[in-house]
Amino acid sequence: MPAPDPTRASTRVPGGPSKSSRRGLDWFSFFLADVQTGFGPFMVVYLTSEKWANADIGLLLTVGSLLGLAGQIPAGAVIDATPQKKQIVAFAVAGIGLSALAIAISPRFLFTLLAQIVHIGASVLVGPALIAISLGLVGHAHLGARLGRNAQFASAGSIFAVFVMGVGGYYLSSRAVFLIAAVMTIPGLLALALISSRDLHHEPRLRRRNEPDSVVLALRELLGRRDIIVLVVSVFLFHCANAGLMPLAANIITMRSEQSATLLVALCMIIPQLIVTAGSAWVGLQADIHGRKPLLLAAFAVLAARSFAFGFCRDPYAFVMIQILDGVAAAIIGILVAVCVADLTSQTAHFNLALGVVGVAMGLGAAASTTLTGDIADGAGAPAAFFTMSAIALAGLATVWRFFLETKPSTPLE
Repeated sequence: MPAPDPTRASTRVPGGPSKSSRRGLDWFSFFLADVQTGFGPFMVVYLTSEKWANADIGLLLTVGSLLGLAGQIPAGAVIDATPQKKQIVAFAVAGIGLSALAIAISPRFLFTLLAQIVHIGASVLVGPALIAISLGLVGHAHLGARLGRNAQFASAGSIFAVFVMGVGGYYLSSRAVFLIAAVMTIPGLLALALISSRDLHHEPRLRRRNEPDSVVLALRELLGRRDIIVLVVSVFLFHCANAGLMPLAANIITMRSEQSATLLVALCMIIPQLIVTAGSAWVGLQADIHGRKPLLLAAFAVLAARSFAFGFCRDPYAFVMIQILDGVAAAIIGILVAVCVADLTSQTAHFNLALGVVGVAMGLGAAASTTLTGDIADGAGAPAAFFTMSAIALAGLATVWRFFLETKPSTPLE
């Protein structure tokens, strides 16, 4: 008989998880996004205001990116190995809050670097653990809809945080952004406490008799599977075609409309978030009903159309309108990747490890994208860079069309 795997839910509480647990997960997603927003562009603004050199800021961000990339697979292995996922999330969120507070108190280089290391280490744990909690709460059959709801609340939280932190930074100081981020961890932890451990079921997924216990052997087995490799390549191509688009568009907007650049770039960031907020729940539901592959194809097609349209843009305001497409693609990919990983690992104990592998592909694709778009734009012009990204998106579309097999189970898994 196979031994139980601790990562997928099968037995369900009659009537599903309690309303308190569902609401707790909703609002935890909201406040987690609030907290993480403080560590985005606001950090650059704050450190610049504290007279940091550009080289030091770049070093800090590079260290963060490398640690985030390196931590994906170990974090997944840790989450797979423990049933105490809720407790891990609580400690990680507390760590993020303390790191925000530390940066606000003392923005000296070494102190800030240590705080950034704590923040990144906690963040790579929170991501897969939150997905695992969602899976344990609703089961495989309803994971798409649940992740769609998570994304909906997270996107709303990001918009709320941008507004509150922007106002706080403008009327108080840039330091206020990190104090706000630290304070936001309190309602986040309270929301997490609403999720009842009795509603979480991590025991049912079955480990195959010959499934490796070693992380290295498990990783080797995952990377030897054609379906996993196709998903990894597809995710890499998506992020390679996507990540460099907005920085290059922001550069063009700034050059062509210097006075309105800040407002236009802000709109370029907010509009996709509004689309994600409005559409994520629908995307998750459609994935559960109609399958994953049609939506993945749509995401690549929309990305290709967006980058192609950017190549013809001359009016800065047109970039803002085209960003609607970014919201559509982001709503799909943000949900479908985790759902596909859950499908492909439904008979193994390595769901979060596989998420880590896919996370590495995302990071490598994004890093390649920003470098590639910058080099092409410098050498051949921005339109050439945008058209190249469109071609990469079409390559991803072809990969999904030709090699990706539908992962939605024919018989719903509980």
